[in-house]
Amino acid sequence: MMAIVLAYITLLGLCVGSFLNVCIYRLPLRQSLVTPRSRCTSCGRTLTWSDNIPVLSWAWQRARCRTCGAPISWMYPAVEIVTGLVFLGAYLMYGPTPLFVVRAAFASALIVLFVIDLQHRILPNVITIPGIAIGLLCSFFLPPGWLDSLLGIAVGGGTLFAIAEGYYRVRRMEGLGMGDVKLLAMIGAFLGWKLVLLTLILASFAGSLAGVTLIASGRGSMKLALPFGTFLAVGAVVAATWGDPVVEWYLGFYR
Repeated sequence: MMAIVLAYITLLGLCVGSFLNVCIYRLPLRQSLVTPRSRCTSCGRTLTWSDNIPVLSWAWQRARCRTCGAPISWMYPAVEIVTGLVFLGAYLMYGPTPLFVVRAAFASALIVLFVIDLQHRILPNVITIPGIAIGLLCSFFLPPGWLDSLLGIAVGGGTLFAIAEGYYRVRRMEGLGMGDVKLLAMIGAFLGWKLVLLTLILASFAGSLAGVTLIASGRGSMKLALPFGTFLAVGAVVAATWGDPVVEWYLGFYR
């Protein structure tokens, strides 16, 4: 019975991932998420139900449109698979509880923001601003609690805003966008102030490591702009999954 439930949850995640692909493609273009129906981006043919089966349609059609033969990016099945695994992992952690629904929705938003920032270097307000409000509202009934959530918004958004403002005043150039500030505030709303700080530390470390690697390989320079929102999204998922034991371990040094 449990295996059937887990399979259903994973299938649900795959289907949600298919919708996330629509969000990833249309939000940067400011297009409706509802109409028109999904089309091939090359020939414009309206996709049928058989073209929209998560992962399987992409594999069956050998990653090409069956009308014009244009290649279909591997990003589509990757988003679907990751979302399916995220739903499965969240269910194993939280079970059939409201917290599972909230954390799965939070992770879905992070997946969309991860890919959009990676591709376009933007973090749409249509996700981050409502996300702050939704995270705070949910905290009145679920962890981390409304006070931790409110502090998370202030610490997350405030810390990154101070860093961005300080960098601009010293260097006279923008180092971080306001999209990153709003994203970290959203993360704080869902995870609280302790885990939002952990998210920032993890994202900064990962971003620095990626930057050094690109420079050392000759594929970047000191002026290379990395999509920090992408690293924040990854850091938030890690913090949401393993953050509490890490924080308790760290605080143990001061007890």
